[in-house]
Amino acid sequence: MTDRPRVSARISAISESATLAVDAKAKAMKAEGRPVIGFGAGEPDFPTPDYIVDAAVAAAREPRFHRYTPAGGLPELKKAIAEKTRRDSGYEVGPAQILVTNGGKQAIYEAFAAMLDPGDEVIVVAPYWTTYPESIKLAGGVPVFVVTDESTGYMAGVEQLEAARTERTKVLVFVSPSNPTGAVYPREQVRAVGRWADEHGLWVLTDEIYEHLVYGDAEFSSLPVEVPEIADRTVIVNGVAKTYAMTGWRVGWIVGPKDIIKAASNLQSHATSNVANVSQAAALAAVSGDLTAVEEMKKAFDRRRQTIVRMLNEIDGVVCPVPEGAFYAYPSVKGVLGRKIRGKTPRTSTELAEVILEEAEVAVVPGEAFGTPGYLRLSYALSDEDLVEGVSRVQKLLAEAE
Repeated sequence: MTDRPRVSARISAISESATLAVDAKAKAMKAEGRPVIGFGAGEPDFPTPDYIVDAAVAAAREPRFHRYTPAGGLPELKKAIAEKTRRDSGYEVGPAQILVTNGGKQAIYEAFAAMLDPGDEVIVVAPYWTTYPESIKLAGGVPVFVVTDESTGYMAGVEQLEAARTERTKVLVFVSPSNPTGAVYPREQVRAVGRWADEHGLWVLTDEIYEHLVYGDAEFSSLPVEVPEIADRTVIVNGVAKTYAMTGWRVGWIVGPKDIIKAASNLQSHATSNVANVSQAAALAAVSGDLTAVEEMKKAFDRRRQTIVRMLNEIDGVVCPVPEGAFYAYPSVKGVLGRKIRGKTPRTSTELAEVILEEAEVAVVPGEAFGTPGYLRLSYALSDEDLVEGVSRVQKLLAEAE
């Protein structure tokens, strides 16, 4: 017999993905026959465009794709990603600076694993996507949080970032457009942040997976394009999931300096080897095609964005800034907490989310999951009808708050 733990301390410390947990609970309740409407998962409700699916079907019949392919990605896909990166952001890279991964999450983990040594600190702006801190910790790093709120549009200024910097700081995580808030940094602020990072010799991991989902007058700006001098210390993560409605295909990528890409590729060669070839063929069709289908989806997201913000702001005690990108609303619900709702008095956003799920049969993700209690995240990547019905239920429930 031994007293040693069955599960390693490193893995035991990982928290379950809160967004996926909420989505799973909502789906389980639906399976029981309850009419749950889910605002939890960041997943477009559109099918993957036909031309992408057709490319995958053709690839499945191609014998060369029935075998192992290079662990770092199909050469033709890496070339296409380089061309897509130049087309969409103006950033010039070559195939040797690209690693194709099993979705954006693997890209993030492998990038941190390649950059961090134990004890290295990583500045993460909160609210943050749930995977960043866990990937940092798995790689031996220490996440250091800079908390923002609705008063700044959930964006961090250089002064806040500087206050968090220490001698152990190695990386800044920079995300625009943001999950969970939908914040889009103006070009000048992107430049200011990039220059600050360069001045202090920091690395930047920038997540550009929502690059095409910006609305109104907002514009996407790629940090290494705006501040070329930091390009050799910048790692970009991206993928096809959000732009092309391909969450289930599991294709992401890293763009970065050749030494980082080589190191991450070595890791992937032992962890998973190549991404499924059929998925890579689908991704090749996606990034090589035009953005017509993307623009149609974006119109729908924009319409839903305006509807959800209007309806949420009609609720007493709820304040919802207008998101400029991605497909999330991130309202403050601090004005609702501590009030009685159907015999319950939620004092945290986690407790409020539980009340909303049980009483209104609407699934939302509490702000605790993103490092900022007192908020909720609602994805508006669901049908117009479900969106209106779901928020109407929340309106009716919270109108009863005493």
